[in-house]
Amino acid sequence: METVTQLTNELVASYAKAGGINHLDGKNLPSKRGVTAITHDLLRLLFPGFFDEKLIHSSEVKVETAALLDSVLGKLEDEIRKSLEYNPPAGLAKKNITKTAHELTVEFLGSLPRVREILQTDVQAAFDGDPAAASKEEIIVSYPFIEAIAMQRLAHELYLKNVALIPRIMTEWAHFRSGMDLHPGAKIGSHFFVDHCTGTVVGETAVIGNHVKLYHGVTLGAKSTAGGQQLRGKKRHPTIEDHVTIYPGATILGGDTVIGAGSTIGGNVFIMASVQPNSLVIYDGLDMRVLDKADKKTAVDFQI
Repeated sequence: METVTQLTNELVASYAKAGGINHLDGKNLPSKRGVTAITHDLLRLLFPGFFDEKLIHSSEVKVETAALLDSVLGKLEDEIRKSLEYNPPAGLAKKNITKTAHELTVEFLGSLPRVREILQTDVQAAFDGDPAAASKEEIIVSYPFIEAIAMQRLAHELYLKNVALIPRIMTEWAHFRSGMDLHPGAKIGSHFFVDHCTGTVVGETAVIGNHVKLYHGVTLGAKSTAGGQQLRGKKRHPTIEDHVTIYPGATILGGDTVIGAGSTIGGNVFIMASVQPNSLVIYDGLDMRVLDKADKKTAVDFQI
């Protein structure tokens, strides 16, 4: 029977042999646990009173907010500093990393009022789009979509500032909790709602307009990732224009693919080409058909 010493020697030997999955003697990476804890506090700042253990009275909100902001600023600044040390932007001198981390953190926290404004439209879209929702309070405290879109919108702010690792940690935390994978790079407009969430995937370069509703199992993906890192930075995921509804199981692929405004995409369709505005795309069990919503003879009413 092997002793602990023998087991240790064998495992350490594997560190040298399979070195690609070690992170030893390198830069200190942002803490996954630390960033996860920060996400909870960010939710408290975005939705005061909903993610707190006790009721916050309006007379206390300024003091409570100041204390929480101060705590988040210190913790997040430390994580962003580690991110900049790991992957510094071009031209950033080592001596300026601490200062830059502070500036980025303050800028990020300064975006919270703007993020709250657009999240308010998401909550409204969820309430308007789900007859099972009894109240907006129910949506905020119980719908996994809210945590997922809140984290994506916050992570997108850091993504735009070229902060490494932290945005993905944030959205993967939300992915784990909601079952929905929203990449921090995706551009998502106002009044966005994903009903049920589970299995929905939105890729890095996807662009989603305003008043878009998705259902579970929808994929906005790339046609192929065989090119690997050579595809980095290229538009790989589709564009969804305003007032589009996409039903469960639909797969839409490609950076050149545009789903025109006002269209409805039926369940389980597979699309790799653009669709004109006000189209209805359905799969009838044999073929995929693209219909014009204005043609009353062929249109299918999804609103019944």
